[in-house]
Amino acid sequence: MSAIPHQAIYADRRARLAAQLGDGGVAIIPTAPERQRNRDSEYLFRFDSYFYYLTGFTEPRAWLVITAEGHTTLFCQPKDLEREIWDGIRLGPQAAPAALGVDEAWSVHELDTRLPQLLENRNTVWYPFAVHAGLETRIDGWLQQVRARVRQGATCPDTQRDVCVLLDEMRLFKDTHEIGVMRRAADISAQAHIRAMQRCARMLRGGQEVREYHLDAELLHEFRQHGSQYPAYGSIVAAGANACVLHYRADNAPVRDGELVLIDAGCELDGYASDITRTFPANGRFSGPQRALYDLVLAAQEAAIAATKPGNRFTDPHDATVRVLAQGMLDLGLLNKNDVGHLDDVIEQRHYFRHYMHRTGHWLGLDVHDVGSYVEPGEPGRPTGRNDPVTGQPVRERPSRILRPGMALTIEPGLYISPAAGVPKEFWNIGIRIEDDAIVTDTGCELITRGVPVDGDEIEALMRG
Repeated sequence: MSAIPHQAIYADRRARLAAQLGDGGVAIIPTAPERQRNRDSEYLFRFDSYFYYLTGFTEPRAWLVITAEGHTTLFCQPKDLEREIWDGIRLGPQAAPAALGVDEAWSVHELDTRLPQLLENRNTVWYPFAVHAGLETRIDGWLQQVRARVRQGATCPDTQRDVCVLLDEMRLFKDTHEIGVMRRAADISAQAHIRAMQRCARMLRGGQEVREYHLDAELLHEFRQHGSQYPAYGSIVAAGANACVLHYRADNAPVRDGELVLIDAGCELDGYASDITRTFPANGRFSGPQRALYDLVLAAQEAAIAATKPGNRFTDPHDATVRVLAQGMLDLGLLNKNDVGHLDDVIEQRHYFRHYMHRTGHWLGLDVHDVGSYVEPGEPGRPTGRNDPVTGQPVRERPSRILRPGMALTIEPGLYISPAAGVPKEFWNIGIRIEDDAIVTDTGCELITRGVPVDGDEIEALMRG
């Protein structure tokens, strides 16, 4: 296995984490477990995002330990020529320090012996809370071994803290390397969407039967053709009324002439996700009602894009989206003014929720719904006088996160029109979502997924090609 590239990037991240652990702190971060798929095979292994963020190491059964002084210890699989014939070449502990830039490395088989030694005479142990099943129990076992040595003068950490609190804040701001990978992932995904759009129209023009899985196959082909390791999530390929199901998965439903197709799909490249949604006419030409709804969603997205800039709050793009969509619902008769009142009433009473029921974006990075607080740190909340309908607990209004350069997020308004009394029939069973990935810059935001068009005329031209 060759040396891991960008070694200095991971070393810098480890050093920045170490500086936050406090006097006598130590952090333990495992990678993800391997998971059984069926009787004699496993799912394709995907590393833990926190672990990868600090190491760039992709092998299973690995652990990282970092002390407040910046000393780093890796535990990984030992070299095993017999197993490597079956499972692939391992880096091994001997090569790991030079390849990964860690201070020392040991076989993972020595973990239970060496971890108590690394915890001894430490004040605080940091690890990911509620991420790895059984991790708390395992750490308790190591701490018990440390406590057993107190008569010999050893001291045991008396505080346990969630390392995700520190790492989430670090991961929220993307560095130049991360943004470069995300741009490449976005380019691959954009070309995959184009490929699926064009095949759909081409097959229908040729009189061929088109199924959702045909379009899913085009996405997967383009992802792998350009080096993506996996889809970033289960691709949504929804024809016709299926587009009104938010988390619909690509299946075998027919794609019919005259319907819309919604594709929400993105590849993962070197650990980083892309996330694009496009909605297009299966035959390459919007009908009048389809185009009216599509242009409304696009106008809402443009309003959200304009609101995505440093100094604004994370909720500002959503608020801008809702205002445009709500007015459009009134104008198109999706909401009856006599029943719901005027624009401010629709927003205040959330009448728009009938046709737009999700937020306009989320953080993006190593995870599709990436980590990072949506609440601005250091700004206190205030009581609202309302109780949460699920928990019954008092609700506090917490200030939304202030957008700053380096943050990455999606911008994804939509409309979903299910058949209902009072809704014009020409809009029934139309689902539309438009989603792009944005990097907050010094002056606004950069859309890294516009390699696939969003303008309705441009989509029609593309599908004629």
